[in-house]
Amino acid sequence: MKVMVLGGYGNFGARICRALAGDARIQLLVAGRDASRAKAFAAGLPGALGVAVDMHDASFAQSLQDLQVGLLIHTAGPFQGQDYAVARACAQAAVHYIDLADGRRFVCDFSRALQSAFVDTGRVAITGASTVPALSSAVVEALCAGWQRLDTVDICIAPAQTAPRGVATLRAVLSYCGGPIQVWSGGRWQTQIGWAAPKRVQFQRLRPRLGALCDIPDLELFPARYQVRERMEFRAALEVGLSQRAFAVLAWLRRVGVLKHPSALAGVLNASAKLFDPLGSALGGMVVRVAGLGADGQPIRRAWHIAADHDHGPEIPCMAAILLARRLARGEPMASGAYPCVGLHALDDFAPEFAKWGMETDVVEEPAIPATH
Repeated sequence: MKVMVLGGYGNFGARICRALAGDARIQLLVAGRDASRAKAFAAGLPGALGVAVDMHDASFAQSLQDLQVGLLIHTAGPFQGQDYAVARACAQAAVHYIDLADGRRFVCDFSRALQSAFVDTGRVAITGASTVPALSSAVVEALCAGWQRLDTVDICIAPAQTAPRGVATLRAVLSYCGGPIQVWSGGRWQTQIGWAAPKRVQFQRLRPRLGALCDIPDLELFPARYQVRERMEFRAALEVGLSQRAFAVLAWLRRVGVLKHPSALAGVLNASAKLFDPLGSALGGMVVRVAGLGADGQPIRRAWHIAADHDHGPEIPCMAAILLARRLARGEPMASGAYPCVGLHALDDFAPEFAKWGMETDVVEEPAIPATH
């Protein structure tokens, strides 16, 4: 199968290309607008070719057909505010599609916009093949298998300070800094503010950090899919507390009308973040906490932790797409249509990828909170 990685020499695309290069079932195309960068990066990968394509060009679908692409992996974010033109081009060209989107509206509205187009072509379009909601849903399903009821889900991602950063990623998170976010809390939808009012979060192998509310697809997808009774929350915890508080200040400035578009500062903040590297480390991680009623009807609270050292944390958002690409390349059947990457992986599917990068995981039974009725 010819697999094109769009943005293949970028922060996440390059990692996916390295993982897929040399697979006997895959002919890898490293794609982007800069032909010289694409070809130079591909030259260092076994069997890979670098190609110049522009996803905004009207002839993009024809380019996919001319190159005989079987699967396109879209890593050219940010996806917040991006339309479905790339996916529509894939449907037009009868090409499978996977993306790493974590934009809430992009992922949550994906099926409604594209289902019929991909069913008609007999192809698969999967959005959100990243840490959220692909890995996060796998963790929730593993932790809660057999439970009678799920009351709360609390997720926090904690990136390493020195891990490679990208302007696109920072622009994405700044897009909702200080903006209203609809959150399932107290058994109802409530409006909260992105990146404001950080709270202390405990990790198994990391020191405690301040975590602030972020807007991701899980906030909308999980309450419905898993019938979450009380709360679904997602936070991001930067390693340097000063950086976390700086985001809270930006959130406040947006709320009072002084700073209307925090995302415009992405380039400056990305460059200046390096100044804080001596205060941080190469250790990052993630925690997923769930609480509810177990199979025996008794209150239960459980947490899954992962710790990624040596700045390997950015490998995690790439793993779901890598696993899906391998499944498609070996001919594994998948239901045609367009849908989010929720429940498509078992947590055990990720274990070899975690081991490859020396990542440590823990499942911790925590003190249960008495059930309310």
